[in-house]
Amino acid sequence: MNMSNMFHEIRWRWIDHSSSGLHFNPLQSFAYDDTFCVSAGTGVGPVMRAWVHSPVVVLGIQDSRLPSAADGIAFLEEQGYQVIVRNSGGLAVVLDQGVFNLSFIFKENKQFSIHSGYDLMWEAVRRMFPDAPASIDAYEVKGSYCPGDYDLSINGLKFAGISQRRIRGGAAVQIYMAVHGSGAERARLLEQFYERAVQGEPSKFEWPRIDPHVMASLSELYKETFTINDILFRMLTTVKKEGALIEESLLDPDEQERFHMYYDRVVERNNKALQKAGQQNP
Repeated sequence: MNMSNMFHEIRWRWIDHSSSGLHFNPLQSFAYDDTFCVSAGTGVGPVMRAWVHSPVVVLGIQDSRLPSAADGIAFLEEQGYQVIVRNSGGLAVVLDQGVFNLSFIFKENKQFSIHSGYDLMWEAVRRMFPDAPASIDAYEVKGSYCPGDYDLSINGLKFAGISQRRIRGGAAVQIYMAVHGSGAERARLLEQFYERAVQGEPSKFEWPRIDPHVMASLSELYKETFTINDILFRMLTTVKKEGALIEESLLDPDEQERFHMYYDRVVERNNKALQKAGQQNP
């Protein structure tokens, strides 16, 4: 993936929710990315958005349909986590103050395949961490939560996962990256969720058998403390080095209206999914 094609002398809108995200409903993140996807699809220009949330477990639709999902959700809430259901693909992930999230949002291009989007983010991360203790690899890490072909790992330990969403001519390539805290503890939380949500009953999908020992944070991998601001600095420095022109931005009036529409929609879908989960195990 030639990053310069995406960044060199291209003006990117920069949305920094790395602090404010701690104070808003995590469902807003889905509405923001959908809003900017539509904007990018109309040619307004690409968007780069970073965010961090207070403790929340984001379930996939399939997770919410497990035989005893209600028990699993109740367990997560007892541990102090808000629980939401995402409106796109993928399985459960843990977000908290130690997890950095980043979206690159741009106009969809037929020559720019799904794999190209994943490769773009993978290459961006490798350039952000040229001093990594070993190579940053992309393959499915068995035993991780939300496993996928583009799990990012160092020495076999997963610290990040990449996803994509494409709507109305716009594409959002998203990554969550464990910056500090214990990767194993986050994995153990979801291991216990699945145990309670399945309880040995037959399931319609192959839920992940989690091994907490295959997950780590960057701080654990580097054996030094990273902060969210450290990652922000590395990310912005990297894209600027590639020639990106970064402009801090806010939603324009049309986007504000669109955001409220998408937010209402994701809230409604989330509530329906959680309601169905509760009905499966009354």
